[in-house]
Amino acid sequence: MTDFIDFQTFKRPAKPNNWLVAPDGFADTALPDESSPVFDRTPSALFEDIMQMVAARDDWKITASDPAAGRISFIAVTKLLRFKDDVDILVLPVPGHDHQSTLVVYSRSRVGYSDLGTNGKRVNALLSALAMP
Repeated sequence: MTDFIDFQTFKRPAKPNNWLVAPDGFADTALPDESSPVFDRTPSALFEDIMQMVAARDDWKITASDPAAGRISFIAVTKLLRFKDDVDILVLPVPGHDHQSTLVVYSRSRVGYSDLGTNGKRVNALLSALAMP
């Protein structure tokens, strides 16, 4: 098991080489870049969809997962320069809606000051893919 990020208390670095998406009010101390969407599937179904998506990519490698906690961590390798970026995901139920879920996604570069938008593009591509039926 890995030490997963505590999204409700962690603080992001000042460098612009990371991207955070979270439900409104969930990770306010970290100042999310965007609000996370709501998906019309259970948390366990969303978790499985993410696991399959990550496993299907050659440039992404799962480093830890905890289905019971809805946690996934993986490394994403950039295509051109082969930089390794870390991605952490937490799948959450939507209160009062048993068949809906949402998530927290935090993608960050290990090196450099700027990522030229890579982490934001990665997170938004993941969210777009999950939104497809």
